[in-house]
Amino acid sequence: MRSIVITGASTGIGWATSRLLLDRGFRVFGSVRKQPDAERLADEFGANFSPLLFDVTDEAAVLAAAREVRAALNGRTLDGLVNNAGIAVAGPVLELAADEFRRQMEVNVIGPVIVTQAFCPLLGSDPSLAGPKGRIVMISSVSGKTGAPLTAPYVASKHAIEGLSESLRRELMLFGIDVIIVAPGPVKTPIWSKAEETDISHYRNSPFFPALQRIRKYMLQLGAAGLPAEKVAAVIADALTSSRPKVRYQITPDPVQQLIGSLLPKRMVDSIIVKRLGLMPKA
Repeated sequence: MRSIVITGASTGIGWATSRLLLDRGFRVFGSVRKQPDAERLADEFGANFSPLLFDVTDEAAVLAAAREVRAALNGRTLDGLVNNAGIAVAGPVLELAADEFRRQMEVNVIGPVIVTQAFCPLLGSDPSLAGPKGRIVMISSVSGKTGAPLTAPYVASKHAIEGLSESLRRELMLFGIDVIIVAPGPVKTPIWSKAEETDISHYRNSPFFPALQRIRKYMLQLGAAGLPAEKVAAVIADALTSSRPKVRYQITPDPVQQLIGSLLPKRMVDSIIVKRLGLMPKA
């Protein structure tokens, strides 16, 4: 039975990917941060799902989970690792607390580094294990190739994931371990609905406040019209199992609009975005 570790399995893309792979006969180890989520997922998914309790920024807890998975694999390699867990921090760079920016990078960038270091031996960098070499799927975003205003922390983290993955893929060729990027557009997950819960009142006297209100509304619309998490899960499953996977998969609700946006001159895109958000300088 093939085995996969997925971080951030409690909801959204992680939940949908766990469900799909279990239905295809995989054994799934899914990370969650809270014991009630571990119990819920164990009940929902059944015997071939094993919850792992850790925050991706907690190195000791991640290493303990890797030891748990090693024991369960009993001398065999792990077939795949999906670095999915993440958060989204928004706000104007000039006024955002450095600690908020730091937290974004800790979870979305340092977290995958910690997880990859802990589980890579199980994927095949440890020559004592038997079985085929595994793969790493890094969940990026269309934001990994572009930049929306007032979401710079999230955008920066996904740009970092793109560069990290490119370098890591070339490093891990030494062990025969592949690294593949999956970069979805907006997905119907709780990461978007949480935008409505975000308190932006402390920006009330900021010149960015009207634009923050507009972009929060826009984020909620994106979430409502976003990709089903199941569609992204299918791409992740293909990345894990294809005999000749791409190095990067991008999936968006409107690929034509995405293509047009990527072909337009940057200054033109700047103008369109800032007009929509009301970020044009006052006369």
